[in-house]
Amino acid sequence: MEQEKLDRLLQSRGFIDETIDPGTDLVKEINRLRKEKNAVILSHYYVEGDLQDIADHVGDSLGLAQAAAATDADMIVFVGVHFMAETAKILNPSKKVILPDLKASCSLAEAAPAEEFARFKAKYPDHKVITYINATAALKTMSDVICTSANAKKVVESFPEDEKLIFAPDKNLGNYINNITGRNMVLWDGACIVHEQYSLEKIIDLMDKHPDAEFIAHPECEKPVLMVAKHVGSTTSLLNYVKTSNSNKFIVATESGIFHQMTKACPEKVFIPAPSIDSTCGCNDCFFMKLNTMRKLYLCMKYEQPEIILPEDIILKARLPIERMLEISRQVR
Repeated sequence: MEQEKLDRLLQSRGFIDETIDPGTDLVKEINRLRKEKNAVILSHYYVEGDLQDIADHVGDSLGLAQAAAATDADMIVFVGVHFMAETAKILNPSKKVILPDLKASCSLAEAAPAEEFARFKAKYPDHKVITYINATAALKTMSDVICTSANAKKVVESFPEDEKLIFAPDKNLGNYINNITGRNMVLWDGACIVHEQYSLEKIIDLMDKHPDAEFIAHPECEKPVLMVAKHVGSTTSLLNYVKTSNSNKFIVATESGIFHQMTKACPEKVFIPAPSIDSTCGCNDCFFMKLNTMRKLYLCMKYEQPEIILPEDIILKARLPIERMLEISRQVR
């Protein structure tokens, strides 16, 4: 009973608060715990570089979902945000899934409360629902299929051209997919707080100052920004593009964490953050992603808390649309 009380307390706090000896080699300790507990560490491109470097897999939402589905580890440590860890739990209901900080949420996931979306969906009873993976497990249960920015076009095109569709929760990604596919999906009114903050005026000014730079952007950005981009794509797509482009300079409109991988892959190239509307707000950084730290990673692995726990019915209902996405991704390789 005391352990149960402790577990509830730890989970309510979001992460374990403990003084660590400043001489502790966190990398060594994390590696030791990973081996002892047969754990796999999955890190998103948007967390800090040291967390990317220590991961078994680093990638975007699609790549990490695929890695979670394929792992034979006993414990999954998700260094990212809450909806990603939920997805890993849905795909691995018998495994323990932990997250360094439960407060690592997502503005898109928060923008679509399940109760409100259920009322919205009821207005379109003859529509299928495509849900961007940046959504809560509860929203996924109301979906026909999940997508990521890497496979959204393929997922949409897996439906007949005359199929009536709802796309949620990212209106910018949904609008982009509508434009490139000719569809007319009904869009939920949600947006990413990082990607909607880019200033088109400042981006154009920056392009004028760096005429030798290519501007590339994530499709979560607003339409005017995407219209001036040389390349639009998922985080992995942006990374692959800079590797193969003949250009040596890029203006990049996505979360700043990707620069770590870009610089590692192309140390001779220059990467410039696209400017935000408010240059003082740090809008190129996702506050939620940056809640992850090496200290929190070590402590969550040490105590195996906080743990992602979902009701069985949520797991069962949400798993089917995620598996449909993974199957479509396998088919289109």
